[in-house]
Amino acid sequence: MDMVNTFQQHQHAALPRANHDERARQEFTKSLKQFVQQGLLPGLTPVYQTRAAKAFEKEHGKPPADRWDIRKAMVKDLYFQHYAATNRIAQELLWEAVIGSVERQLPELEKAIADLTASNPAPLESDPAFPVPRYVSALDIHCMPGGYASEIDGKDIAQGAIYDRGVYLYAMGYMGPDNDDMGRSVCNYVKRKMPGFQPKRILDMGCTVGHSTVPFKEQFPDAEVIGIDVGGPCVRYAHARSKALGHDVSFMQRSAEDTGFEAGSFDLVVSHILLHETSGQAMPRIFRECHRLLKPGGLMIHADLPPFDLMDPFTQFILDNETYYNNEPFWGAMRDKDQIGMARDAGFPAETIRFDTAPMAIMEFAGADTTYTEDAAEALAEREFTAGEYAPGGGWEVLIAQKAA
Repeated sequence: MDMVNTFQQHQHAALPRANHDERARQEFTKSLKQFVQQGLLPGLTPVYQTRAAKAFEKEHGKPPADRWDIRKAMVKDLYFQHYAATNRIAQELLWEAVIGSVERQLPELEKAIADLTASNPAPLESDPAFPVPRYVSALDIHCMPGGYASEIDGKDIAQGAIYDRGVYLYAMGYMGPDNDDMGRSVCNYVKRKMPGFQPKRILDMGCTVGHSTVPFKEQFPDAEVIGIDVGGPCVRYAHARSKALGHDVSFMQRSAEDTGFEAGSFDLVVSHILLHETSGQAMPRIFRECHRLLKPGGLMIHADLPPFDLMDPFTQFILDNETYYNNEPFWGAMRDKDQIGMARDAGFPAETIRFDTAPMAIMEFAGADTTYTEDAAEALAEREFTAGEYAPGGGWEVLIAQKAA
């Protein structure tokens, strides 16, 4: 039984279509990532306990006290070096396997996306002169060459296509056939926890290609749903992708720090793995912008991985490897930020601010798949938090705050 091999990515009309050799290479990179997570990662704990921690204590006269001490102990160990190097190589191979496929079929993809865009009546807004924040433009986040915003001619969609296929391989299937588990999970959470809440206008910040945006249109079909991102190629691709999935959703190239929308114009503002790809200066501004945009009684929900104070130092160390080896410079620092305090300073009443867990919606996908067993679903749901998994512990951490009515 292995859940990550149960599903394959849904071949919608905007998605690059890999040929035999390209698919073989892509599947190899996915399998290599699975080997790293399931074959190498579990060995780090005994390596740390039986030799790295002891060597650190012998050298420093005290045991490792925090994730930084643990890193000092582990980086010298050959097993950890093998793990970290293989993980980085797998990530670079993943993007290489996808980019070649997208480049080969780019003219056909551009034609398909232009046709889908023309048939989607929802607004699309992008501007080649848009000032992309430096925390996005200065590096290739999670080693994706070109990042989210690189483009050639103001009509480019390549980075969006690369991201759509690449994320599926990166997530090893844990995000479901449409890479949309986070959005579906948050939608389900809202419906179950707040059954009377019926948002009429929803904003998804940092939406990239709309993986998490489209589920909100599915779950709240009468609402106006808008996705914004600083990457022009991503919002263009997202607009076509939403039509390919049968939904008319608006996408706009705008910054979460300063959206340009009218104050008090949204009932629900959400984001999904956005905050750790911004900066310490941007986060407070994003929280203030969320408060400004919401109507009285409106909800802000940011879904990401848990803050560090909710886990032990060794788990912190494992998660923080993304900072060091996956071009995610704000990954670790964001989890040390006082997000509750930021929300309070932005104007949200303290009694409305909390962290909670949104269970993975992929469990519901699984229930509808006859090849997926009940035992498999239960095994996934009962897991404890395990650093290194794409969807740790069977749920997503959500930060919730409600604007005063």
